[in-house]
Amino acid sequence: MRVAIVGPTYPYKGGGAQHTTELAHRLTALGHDVVIESWRAQYPSFLYPGRQTISSPEGEPFPHVRRDLDWRRPDGWVRCGRRLRGADLAVLTLLSPVQVPPYLGILAGLRRATEVVALCHNVLPHERKAYDAPLVKALLRRVDRVLAHSEEQAALARGLAPAPVRVAGLPPHLPAGGAPADAEEGTGGVRRRLLFFGMVRPYKGLDLLLRALARVPGVSLTVAGEFWGGLDETRALIAELGLDERVELRPGYVPAGDVPGLFAGADALVLPYRSATASQNAWLGHEHGLPVIATRVGALADHITDGVDGLLVEPGSVDALAETLTRFYQQGEPERLRRGVKAVDPEPYWAAYTAALLSGPSAGA
Repeated sequence: MRVAIVGPTYPYKGGGAQHTTELAHRLTALGHDVVIESWRAQYPSFLYPGRQTISSPEGEPFPHVRRDLDWRRPDGWVRCGRRLRGADLAVLTLLSPVQVPPYLGILAGLRRATEVVALCHNVLPHERKAYDAPLVKALLRRVDRVLAHSEEQAALARGLAPAPVRVAGLPPHLPAGGAPADAEEGTGGVRRRLLFFGMVRPYKGLDLLLRALARVPGVSLTVAGEFWGGLDETRALIAELGLDERVELRPGYVPAGDVPGLFAGADALVLPYRSATASQNAWLGHEHGLPVIATRVGALADHITDGVDGLLVEPGSVDALAETLTRFYQQGEPERLRRGVKAVDPEPYWAAYTAALLSGPSAGA
């Protein structure tokens, strides 16, 4: 089968680019002829305030990539669609509603000559604007089928458009690295330091974690990742809570090569999300030997066995989170949970995912 994936790949960074790249490799390994139609300029900078690209690849780059798409060039969108008429399947990777206008241009160039799947990382954003739902509805009404990463996201898609929707859990696409030897063996010792990792956005609940941390004496926190809206509000909250000596801020994108050392310096990864769809971060923590403390939202709870390789807590509650952090640091508990951590096996997840993606519309109706 000839498959064209429209989405970000290296030099773009982050989970979306890693997923697109790994998906292309996996489909190629199954014997399909795959090309990635990627971006020369994906978003205007005012819509994505962080750094969009990286200088070194995270994993093996995919060899068959065309980087012609540009958010400023609608003529290029239509040309891309014309090129895709030769494919058996076109996959439109939806990470943000701002991608919809280019995708509509691609569909105009296709003229329904190729089966089209909308692969939705998020059907709608966590923090929504008035134009998000109309844009996504316009896209989903024009594709042949939809692939969503959870039943909750599938329900959102079905509420927007009549296209058949299939569900497949987001499979692991973790950067190379792995757990340090002492983490794997459970001999790293208790550091009384926690880790918050990844893009900092309001729905991820860093403010809740800081307020909970203020109630748990003697425990420190490292916050590593890009801050979507700037640092001022977070710094002000840290000062207000008297946490200046206990919170280390490491703003900016964390290269894959720095991730193992960062995780080795913590006792647990904390994911205090207010909401979530699918996330790699719980698996990332386990891959590096860390138990994970997370809220029961989205697919996070599916990746953690409460009391075995991490702890689960109800979302949105500072009291509940502070109580869980205190429980985590009971005598012997960090070591016991660390011993329960096992690295994820990606193979069954990817087998199910590629099967769902390649299945025809009737299978997902």
